[in-house]
Amino acid sequence: MDIRIAKGHLSLLAAASMWGLMSPIGKAAMDAGITGLLLANMRMIGGAVCFWVASMFAPKEKVSSRDLQLLFFASLLGIVCNQGCFTFGLSLTSPVDASIMTTTMPIITMVLAALFLKEPVTSMKVIGIFLGSIGALVLIVSNVGNVQEGGSIGGDVLCVAAQLSFACYLTIFKKLIARYNVFTLMKWMFTYAAICFIPFSYRDFTSTDFSMFTSTVWLEVGFVVFFGTFVAYLMMVVGQKTLRPTVVSMYNYVQPVVGSSVAVFMGLATFGWVKALAAIMIFVGVYVVTQSKSRAQVLAERKQQEGLSNCGTDDEGK
Repeated sequence: MDIRIAKGHLSLLAAASMWGLMSPIGKAAMDAGITGLLLANMRMIGGAVCFWVASMFAPKEKVSSRDLQLLFFASLLGIVCNQGCFTFGLSLTSPVDASIMTTTMPIITMVLAALFLKEPVTSMKVIGIFLGSIGALVLIVSNVGNVQEGGSIGGDVLCVAAQLSFACYLTIFKKLIARYNVFTLMKWMFTYAAICFIPFSYRDFTSTDFSMFTSTVWLEVGFVVFFGTFVAYLMMVVGQKTLRPTVVSMYNYVQPVVGSSVAVFMGLATFGWVKALAAIMIFVGVYVVTQSKSRAQVLAERKQQEGLSNCGTDDEGK
């Protein structure tokens, strides 16, 4: 495997693992009194600060005014709408329903990649997404007694909208992302996102008594901001630069594996054959999608076949 490709897969695995850990840790912070909107804006503000500081040690890049405008819209889809819709949706529906809704992202991304990037919808890609989604659903459902408890159609729709916005970001802005380094991209995107989201979280900021939070709560917030946001988005963009959007989205299925593993480690759940089978299906699904043919490969094969066909025609003429 090419070193750049391997680096992309490892980066996405790391990002998915951090997002998987962020869910229970972030939930603990919210149970302590930090609202979902407040935590989301903390992520955006904290992410902006971290990326601006990190960019001081990265190669300097000049961003054109046109690309700055594009980065604003990229931030709306990839951060504001994604995190905002999911936060609102999670407050209306159950955590289980919200987790199930996240399994729609690879399917949505595959369709959008076919429309915008002309990526082929191959049988291997469909099989891989099917295996991964079934594995993720089995893993999520196996962790609860009643999947429908606390569910809401409005909340579920918002959670799907969050997946749709991120899938649009992965496909529409792939070329823009390839033009700049990760620190340049993320410092502007998180800055735009923080500014856009402040009006929604302003009331929570002003009404919250931050002095009542313990050091444990601040450590939980720190993990969400630094590892679940700064490091995870850093790794995600590294993978996004080298891998196809559908492959990137497939790592969404790794998050429930990490969440279940943490629950087992903490003694909150048991590891049985159902979870083992579900985890195997997820990783097999990811592998199958990575082995599916890209648009470039399909075009190369088509040209090769046309070349052979032309050679045969020339030989017959001789």
